[in-house]
Amino acid sequence: MRDVFPDLIAELTDLLESEGERELAICAWDLRLVDECGCGDDFCQSIHTAEHPREQPYGPGYRCVPLSPSKGMLVLDVVDARIMYIEILYRPPMHPRNAKS
Repeated sequence: MRDVFPDLIAELTDLLESEGERELAICAWDLRLVDECGCGDDFCQSIHTAEHPREQPYGPGYRCVPLSPSKGMLVLDVVDARIMYIEILYRPPMHPRNAKS
């Protein structure tokens, strides 16, 4: 994801560091873009960063990590110290950069 959305990854790592979530901040650099949310809401740009389980909720090891960005909302779904999903709401549109080949 850092090749496609480098500004988002930089913001996530800064916010996670400021929240004392150093391990997650380090992991954020290697997040994969697995899928978009697909809800169709115009205020949502959420991203799956790992395969999403068919059954909800995630189960044992799950925690929600809300962050405090300057604009909109960023909320992470984390399972066993792995970021599974980034909820991105009410933010300016993200423009992907071309991924390196």
